[in-house]
Amino acid sequence: MRTYFETMKTALTALAVLSAPALAETAGEQEYLVACAGCHGESAMGDGPFAGLLNISTPSLLELSQANGGSFPFDAILATIDGRDGVRAHGSAMPIWGERFKSSATSERGETADMVARGRILSLVYYLQSIQK
Repeated sequence: MRTYFETMKTALTALAVLSAPALAETAGEQEYLVACAGCHGESAMGDGPFAGLLNISTPSLLELSQANGGSFPFDAILATIDGRDGVRAHGSAMPIWGERFKSSATSERGETADMVARGRILSLVYYLQSIQK
């Protein structure tokens, strides 16, 4: 049986094959600017306008691979952003984007709200992978 993360990776990989690479990267960057930059900053260095208001240190997102022995921790980042599996690595300050994306999902092609949320999260994770130092 395939895991949730394997299914999500497969879905985005298929989308990426069918879409232009620049479009996939742009979608992830746009998701980042809307969902993450407020705390992590437009530069992803942890210096967003809301970072100082939090009761935790907002980390840079540029060294995730470096902190993981040179390998981007795709599944861990996916689980942290989605948040619906109970992983609360960042304490209560990290929003559960899976639920937020699902509740605001719309589709003109018949995708379920969960499919739309997963696609948005995957594009965001691939964007984060692309900006690693």
